Amino acid sequence: MKKILLFCGMSKFGFFFFTVALFFSFGTAVAQKADSIKIDTNSLNKYRVNPPKNALPVRIRPVLIKPEPIPVTPIDFQISYWRKSWIAGLNLNQSTFSNNWSGGGVSSFALGANSDFRAEYNKQPFSYTTELLFIYGISKSKGQYSRKTNDRIFYDNKIATQLSKRWYFFGSVSFESQFDVGYQYTDGVAPLLISKFMSPGYFTESIGFEYKPVKYIDIRLGTGTARQTFVLDTTIYHNIPGNYGVKPGDRLRNELAFQLVATINKDIATNMNLQSRYALFIPYNSFANITHRLDATLNAKVNRLINVTLNGTILYDITTNKSVQASQGLALGVIYKFPN
Repeated sequence: MKKILLFCGMSKFGFFFFTVALFFSFGTAVAQKADSIKIDTNSLNKYRVNPPKNALPVRIRPVLIKPEPIPVTPIDFQISYWRKSWIAGLNLNQSTFSNNWSGGGVSSFALGANSDFRAEYNKQPFSYTTELLFIYGISKSKGQYSRKTNDRIFYDNKIATQLSKRWYFFGSVSFESQFDVGYQYTDGVAPLLISKFMSPGYFTESIGFEYKPVKYIDIRLGTGTARQTFVLDTTIYHNIPGNYGVKPGDRLRNELAFQLVATINKDIATNMNLQSRYALFIPYNSFANITHRLDATLNAKVNRLINVTLNGTILYDITTNKSVQASQGLALGVIYKFPN
C-alpha cells in the first residue's frame, strides 16, 4: 500500500516539474522569436538620458602677450671695392770650383730679387689701377767685378670710366727708370758707363680709350700721349748712340705720340701664370722713331714657396740701338704671394 502511495506522490511531483519545464521552454522559444525582429535603435535616442554636467567651477584666464627683446649681435659685413696683391721673390744661384778642378770653371754667385704690387679699385662705372714693379739682379764671378743682370723700376697709374660693356675712357701716368749704374763691357777695354738712375728716366701721360674683350686682357689706345725722356747725367753723352733721344746739351726731351699698351695676366695651367706687356710708341713728329717693347714673365709654382721663373724682354728703340735688343733669364727661387 505504501509503495502505491509513494508512486502516486512521486507522480504528482514529476507532473509539477514537467509542467514548469514546459513553461520555460515555451517562454524561451517566444523570446528567441521576438529577438529576431529588427528594431530601429535611432528612434530610441530620444529616450536616452544625458549625464549631468560637471559641477566643478572652470576659471578662464586671459592670455597675456608681452614682447621680449632678443639681443642680436650686428654682423660686421663691409663691401670692399679694392683688390690687392703683392708678389715678392728671391732667386739665388751659386757655384764653386777648387783651384785644381780638372774640368775647369769659375766660381760665381748671382742674386736676383723682384717685387710686384698691384691694387685695383672698381666701383662701376669708375675704376682705378696701380702697379709698382721692382726688379734687380747682380752676379759676381771670380776674377771679375760684379755686374748687374737685371734692373728696372716701373710705376703705373690708371683711372678709367666705363662707356659700354667692354669700352672705357682712361687717363694714365707712368714712370720708368733703374736703380744702379749700367756699363757696357768689351774685351780688353774698360767698362763704359751708359746708364744710371734717371739717365734715362721716362714719364708718360696718356688719355684715350681702353678695350677689355675678356677679364685677363687689357688694351689701351692712347690717342693723346706725352712722354718726357730724362738724361740727368751729362757724363754719358755720346757713350750710347742717340743718347736716348735727348740732344747733347739738354737733359729733357718732350714728345707727343700715339701709344698702344696691351697686357695679359692669365693662369695658363695649374700653378702656372703668364704675364706680358707690349708697348708701342709712335711719335707724331717722327714716325721713324717708333719704339716697340715686349716684357713677358712665366711663373711656375713648384710648391707653396718654391717657384721657377722665366722672363724675357725684346726691345726695338732706334734712340739706343738700330738693331733689336733682347734679354732673357731663368731662375729657381723663393716666392711669396699675398694674399696667399
